[in-house]
Amino acid sequence: MDWRKGRGRLGPFKPLLGNWKAEASSEMGPLVCRRAFQPMLGDAYVRLDVSWAFSGKAKPYQEFCLFGVRPDKTLGFWSFTIDGKQSQGWLSEAPDIHPEALCFEADMPAGRARQVYWPSESGAGFDWAVESRTKKGWNRFVLHHYEATDS
Repeated sequence: MDWRKGRGRLGPFKPLLGNWKAEASSEMGPLVCRRAFQPMLGDAYVRLDVSWAFSGKAKPYQEFCLFGVRPDKTLGFWSFTIDGKQSQGWLSEAPDIHPEALCFEADMPAGRARQVYWPSESGAGFDWAVESRTKKGWNRFVLHHYEATDS
């Protein structure tokens, strides 16, 4: 996988553009998570559509997210989920995970959280994690490995 960033403020998303799929286990059973990143509105934003399909559940959990430039000229995101939750955050760093990681932090009702994308060690696809901030550092509670897919 080519993890080189593109040009411009949204350049960090170049390696993620396209369709991705992860298969993982969870407390709710096996799941298939799909992520589709696409530029939109004249490349002013990157749209992310996420679908979490849990085994035995008829309806997937869905998220719609926009990444773009915030009023303070920094890169940020705005996320909306099927259960009515919303969050927004800012570009951050995660050198503890990978030097080229793409990281976003947000203040959530339960505290600070971050989501991080980085190139997989296998060279195929990328890894994604969600972590919460604790007094001792970051606590990981979700980790997925994504590979490219046609849909």
